[in-house]
Amino acid sequence: MLFRSAISTLEPRLVWEQFDAITRVPRPSKKEGKIIEFLVDFARQHGIEYKKDAIGNVVMRKPATPGFEEHPAVILQSHMDMVCEKNSDVEFDFENDPIRTRIDGEWVKAEGTTLGADCGIGMAAALAAMIDPDLQHGPLEALFTVDEETGLTGAFELGEGMLTGKYLINLDSEDEGELFIGCAGGIDTIATFHCTMEPAPKNYTFFRVDVSDLLGGHSGDDIDKGRVNSNKTVARLLWEGMQSCELRLSYFNGGNLRNAIPREAYAIFGVPTRLKEDFVKRYRLFAADLEAEFRFREPNFKITLNEMPQVEEVLDARTQFGLVYSLVGVPNGVVAMSFAVPGLVETSTNLASVKFEGRDRIVVTSSQRSSVESAKTYVMQMVESVFALAGADVAHSDGYPGWAPNPASHLLKVTEEAYERLFATKPKVRAIHAGLECGLFLEKYPDLEMVSFGPTLRGVHSPDERLEIATVPKFWSLLCETLKTL
Repeated sequence: MLFRSAISTLEPRLVWEQFDAITRVPRPSKKEGKIIEFLVDFARQHGIEYKKDAIGNVVMRKPATPGFEEHPAVILQSHMDMVCEKNSDVEFDFENDPIRTRIDGEWVKAEGTTLGADCGIGMAAALAAMIDPDLQHGPLEALFTVDEETGLTGAFELGEGMLTGKYLINLDSEDEGELFIGCAGGIDTIATFHCTMEPAPKNYTFFRVDVSDLLGGHSGDDIDKGRVNSNKTVARLLWEGMQSCELRLSYFNGGNLRNAIPREAYAIFGVPTRLKEDFVKRYRLFAADLEAEFRFREPNFKITLNEMPQVEEVLDARTQFGLVYSLVGVPNGVVAMSFAVPGLVETSTNLASVKFEGRDRIVVTSSQRSSVESAKTYVMQMVESVFALAGADVAHSDGYPGWAPNPASHLLKVTEEAYERLFATKPKVRAIHAGLECGLFLEKYPDLEMVSFGPTLRGVHSPDERLEIATVPKFWSLLCETLKTL
């Protein structure tokens, strides 16, 4: 008998059963083989027409229910990969282990890892729509794309003839009661420092500093919440130590994913033994200052300093200067708010990760977003300028376009009216400061009308990710009503 977890008993049962099944299938970005196989098996098992393109995207097609043949074809779109983040003390293999879900009061969470409700719950709703005998709809397509989280690869390389629908409902939003009709474009910047390691100086005492327990979150949707960046915080300490205590850096590791605000970082460094006590005093003052600075926005912030055994090598002085100064100096967080949509972040950047790779390279990744293409280019230039001045080689990803809002859309009107009918209140209509695949679909299918909605998710892209149970029935009801009345 197939094992089901407690979440499969929640309502609407059909949606939660699919989500439960999805959580058991490993699906890291760029390693979606198992979830592709799951989707193909699902289609075969239920006698659903399907097609898979060269990159791995899967589309399923379901004919209109009797009497709805003249209704327009609708695409339900979600992505199959998930962000794989875990707490450092949790043993978990994202390529092989099923997500361990649990019900915690009003929320569904995972045990020490990301939940994958982004965009697993969207996938679950699309699969439920494919097999629900009571759902009334015109011709239906369900598109599941690969590698949304790390490069929007599936949307970029969507195969010819995959879509026929006139309307697309993106199921990758995170706030129930809100309809999204636009999103930011984005581009990643990778700075590579070429370095040499040299013998550690004599008569130095070495330390390891750890910054941890930060909230983190989505580098687009959460960027306006003032979340502290662990890479920036460690860099601040190194900068201070370089000014006063002849600090020499041996190692730095912080953050993982371009689209997650980094929650943890650490560095290994030394100071002259004669300055050890002075440094420790300065560190204590620094740590107290940070705790006061962060206390309202990062209640769990932790910084620790531990003495280390002697290390063998340190980074050459020139690269150390360029690296630390650029990490402190590079912009991070909100760069500009929108004048077109009050309350919307227009432009931002996230210092995502710092990695020592071997003995001769340090790779720093940042991610820029903007709903204005020229502003996206400008913030990219800001970031490149800082790293180039510091002596790094700088390269950029291809980037992806934003999705310009269309307030006159018929699909939007129908969805708004459906929401009002169901819940006797108007939904909020807004744009989002995050990358959705919609802008890329528009490039291939310029006549598409699109809207995005979903249940409430919080802590996305972090181990604190959670899905609000009470919002899933509302999400499902809105989807059913929209399909019925479109």
